[in-house]
Parts: sequence; C-alpha cells; structure tokens
Amino acid sequence: MNLPSFLWLWKIAAWSMGLSLLAYLMLAITGAWMFRARTSQQFPIITPFLGGNKEVRSLHYTMGISMISLVLLLLAIGIVGTFGHFGSLGHSSHLIAGLIVVALVLLSAFSATQISARRPWARPLHIAVNIILFVGFAWVSLTGWIVVQKYLP
Repeated sequence: MNLPSFLWLWKIAAWSMGLSLLAYLMLAITGAWMFRARTSQQFPIITPFLGGNKEVRSLHYTMGISMISLVLLLLAIGIVGTFGHFGSLGHSSHLIAGLIVVALVLLSAFSATQISARRPWARPLHIAVNIILFVGFAWVSLTGWIVVQKYLP
C-alpha cells in the first residue's frame, strides 16, 4: 500500500490522538481537584496557585472543549483518510472503537452541561462515562496501533 498522499493526514491524526490523551489526563487531574475541593474541608494545595476553584473549573472546561474538538477532528480524519485510501469504511475494529469513543466524549460533554444541584444524576453520569472513556481510549489506541502497523514497511 502506497500512502504518500495521505501521510500528512495520518500525522495530524497522530498528533490529535496524543493531544486528546493529554487533554484526558488534564481533565482527570482537574476533575479530581474539583471533587476534592467540593467534598473536603481542606483546600487543595495547588488550587491557590491556579487562582482558586473558578480558574480550575475554567481550565477543566477549556480542556474539555479542546478534547471534544480533537476527537471530532480525529473522526473526520479517520473517515476522510480511510474512505480516500480504501474507498470504503469498516476495514477494522478501529472504526467501532472510534465511534464508541466519540459517543462517550459527546455523552460526557452533555452530562457536564447538566451538572447542577437540581440534577443530581448528571455528576455521577459524567464521572462514570469518563471512567468508561479510559477503556475506550485504550481500545481505540490499541486498534489504531494495529492499523498503523499495516502502513509501516
């Protein structure tokens, strides 16, 4: 398989995946800080350096929007690149893994917008979806690595 015309697309995908995983890690850290600040009388040590809870929440939202954007970019790259190279989709389990990750990210984003005192179901749903998303990211990373191996000499 000769892939030079799509190599730039795969490079963007690799960077997007790496940055998505970094965003996920940052979201886990800031989410844990917000949880600790909400449930503990102690103020997290690092939070004052970030400017307080509002700034940590703002960082969490910014990282979340970034991860959503990166995952949607990955979806577009996957569809365009696979369709452009093979002429059709569904050549591996990577498609299913990717679609599940996209759905989980969007469900997480939706549940985040619903978090309030009037909706006690939203926060546990958000946290549970993000825990499941860890498995989804692991699965999509593994299947993506298998796909990459097809293109390497």
